[in-house]
Amino acid sequence: MLKLYYATGTCALATYITLEEAGADYTAERLSFKDNQQNSPDYLKINPKGRVPALVTDRGVLTETPAMLAYVAQTFPKAKLAPLDDPFDFAQVQSLNSYLCSTVHINHAHKMRGARWAAQESSFADMKAMVPKTMAACFALMEQKMFRGPWAMGEQYTICDPYLYTLSTWLEGDSVDINATPKIADHFKRMSDRPAVAKVMAAQKA
Repeated sequence: MLKLYYATGTCALATYITLEEAGADYTAERLSFKDNQQNSPDYLKINPKGRVPALVTDRGVLTETPAMLAYVAQTFPKAKLAPLDDPFDFAQVQSLNSYLCSTVHINHAHKMRGARWAAQESSFADMKAMVPKTMAACFALMEQKMFRGPWAMGEQYTICDPYLYTLSTWLEGDSVDINATPKIADHFKRMSDRPAVAKVMAAQKA
């Protein structure tokens, strides 16, 4: 059995949804950032980074969302969550997920994680002020150049879709109108209607 450590409102949602889509045998344990549980001694033994998500497998612990999504897709090939038989197509999936991880997520994090990159309060305010612009620019680029439709990578639903959906849930809080990217707005609605997504979102509110 797999065990996912997550916190609400974080990128862990992508792996949570993917595990459900894959039909995996898993459990999910919620950490409270308010109580700083991600830095508790017990959790730091699991993930010394003090971040979520972390996925405990029978071979060890995985961290970083793109790695976990690829692992789930490869572990449950019957779910067809990635083009596993085509190296180039799989690399394109990894490319989009890497962009979501290394660029979009980092832009979002400037809103409340400024202390990771600077020490002056004025710097925090400046970074926070840029978030609506940088996030809007990222989603505009994805809408115009990366998103294929009807799913992120085309006709086939893949591990890119729950990841894109997860970061799309942050847009309203980042003062970005998702309707400015109509294809991604439609994607968000269709993702919300998927049974796996509905189940995971309900579980997170329980």
